[in-house]
Amino acid sequence: MTQLRQVCEDHVQLTESLDNLSFLKRMNRCWQDHCRQTVRFAFTFVLLIFFSSWIYISLICIHMRYRDTGLELFRTHIVNDSAVQKRTVDGILEQIELERTGETVDRSLLRSLLGMLSDLQVYKDSFEERFLIETNRLYAAEGQLLMQERDVPEYLHHVARRLEEENDRIMSYLDQSTQKPLISCVEKQLLGEHMTAILQKGLSTLLDENRVTELALLYQLFSKVKGGLPTLLQFWRDYIKSFGGKIVCTPEKDKDMVQDLLDFKDKMDNVAQSCFTRNEGFINAMKEAFETFINKRPNKPAELIAKYVDSKLRAGNKEATEEELERILDKIMIIFRFIHGKDVFEAFYKKDLAKRLLVGKSASVDAEKSMLSKLKHECGAAFTSKLEGMFKDMELSKDIMIQFKQYMQNQSEPSNIELTVNILTMGYWPSYTPMEVHLPLEMVKLQEVFKLFYLGKHSGRKLQWQPTLGHAVLKAEFKEGKKELQVSLFQTLVLLMFNEGEEFSVEDIRTATGIEEGELRRTLQSLACGKARVLNKNPRGKDVEDGDRFNFNNDFKHKLFRIKINQIQMKETVEEQVSTTERVFQDRQYQIDAAVVRIMKMRKTLSHNLLVSELYNQLKFPVKPGDLKKRIESLIDRDYMERDKETPNQYHYVA
Repeated sequence: MTQLRQVCEDHVQLTESLDNLSFLKRMNRCWQDHCRQTVRFAFTFVLLIFFSSWIYISLICIHMRYRDTGLELFRTHIVNDSAVQKRTVDGILEQIELERTGETVDRSLLRSLLGMLSDLQVYKDSFEERFLIETNRLYAAEGQLLMQERDVPEYLHHVARRLEEENDRIMSYLDQSTQKPLISCVEKQLLGEHMTAILQKGLSTLLDENRVTELALLYQLFSKVKGGLPTLLQFWRDYIKSFGGKIVCTPEKDKDMVQDLLDFKDKMDNVAQSCFTRNEGFINAMKEAFETFINKRPNKPAELIAKYVDSKLRAGNKEATEEELERILDKIMIIFRFIHGKDVFEAFYKKDLAKRLLVGKSASVDAEKSMLSKLKHECGAAFTSKLEGMFKDMELSKDIMIQFKQYMQNQSEPSNIELTVNILTMGYWPSYTPMEVHLPLEMVKLQEVFKLFYLGKHSGRKLQWQPTLGHAVLKAEFKEGKKELQVSLFQTLVLLMFNEGEEFSVEDIRTATGIEEGELRRTLQSLACGKARVLNKNPRGKDVEDGDRFNFNNDFKHKLFRIKINQIQMKETVEEQVSTTERVFQDRQYQIDAAVVRIMKMRKTLSHNLLVSELYNQLKFPVKPGDLKKRIESLIDRDYMERDKETPNQYHYVA
């Protein structure tokens, strides 16, 4: 046994004058020779023992004894000799560092030497601790440097590559026990220490440019780091609020607001699904962010969404097939859900729907009813009851007109004018300002005939004519030939004047027609300054002034036989917008009053704070505490409720 020990000690004598790589190779040869000699000695003793007729279990024990003896001898010289141990570990670390910088190293050599340390049971204490310290130092410095030098997409790809390289080292030559602490070290130094900096520096750019590959990589990497996904989620939410807030709160871009919102929602949906693996937390954060920023500017988004729907449902919209239109309406409904003031949407939607139905501008009845069904499903039957009433009125009006035509056939004096009337239930339709105009005698007679016919069937009802909603088709003769002009009732009254004379001033037309001044100027502008100039204006110009004179343009030419002459709508739209908004505000006051009375009638006595809390739960539109206080004061003044004499902050219902 003493001779065997001496042979093993001879195998581990090392040369100090070699460079690190040569030293490692010499160490590896020594280890390999030692392993071979150990096996040979063990095998020789096994044969001797075998021929001495020892039992099989003794053979195994003796073999293991000699192997353990060899490892113990080698471990003694490696562990006890600090110079040998240090140089071996230094050499291995140097080779790994060279590989990390891109140089090629002998992986089989590293695998053998690290296997040696593992077999000798000194891998963790002599190598792994120093290896992790060096790795920590390397990637801490690298992370600091590259975060300053590189943009975020490049940095993310670098981190992914580093993680892949370290996993490859584990598979190639490091012990499996090193995997978890090594990967954690890389993730901490390259990601964990720089999460906020990465997101501040690059998330907005990645989202702005729709860099889905890098966004998916960002999510994947952040999911590995403690606190990574919550941090990413917060920045994602803040980005949506910021970007969306700019869309909603920039009046100069109101024209494109809804389309920008739809495009932004599509983009964020795609990121959440394809990059963030449909993570429910991210999807909910997106919904919360949309609801927050879209209500930063009360009323306007609701108004513009209603107008956007109108543009899609209006006749002449050839942008989409029925299937595409249905998809667009579904997307609009998603945006609509985020709006708090849905009553504003209803008011503008009702106004535009009325125009589409009354002027025959609706692109598709099926699309109209589909949108109505979506609103009913989203907001309930009460929300759409008036809108459904408008459709019923139109259907009933068709039946009434069939009966009226039969009635007219039995009249002794048939009219040259074909009259079509829509009977509108006042509670269903938008409020229209009554306007008295001077109709031609034949029109007045025809109105009276219809009035007698209708009231004869529906006694007790009252008819109120709305000239602002009227339109007509006029037959006109020009040098080029006959044309049909599709015009509003106001345009009709102006054009009919030129059957009686050749030229009229603005004042002449105002006196003859009775049209309100602003409406008259817009009407004359549409007839003399637009694309289809059936009137000549003298002097020429885009605006109508008091001294202007007008005559019939006999030289008018157009490639179409039936020509629609659009009214000038710009100023009217502004007026309508203000009027509609004011009506919504007035309706809200009525709803607040009704809610207060309803609550107080049920509770009898209630403190101010509890009453306000109840109101917030019941009202379906945003309201400020100051507005509630005003309505409460108004109800107290009107004796619906009273303050407690001893506790002014408490109210009592007055029966």
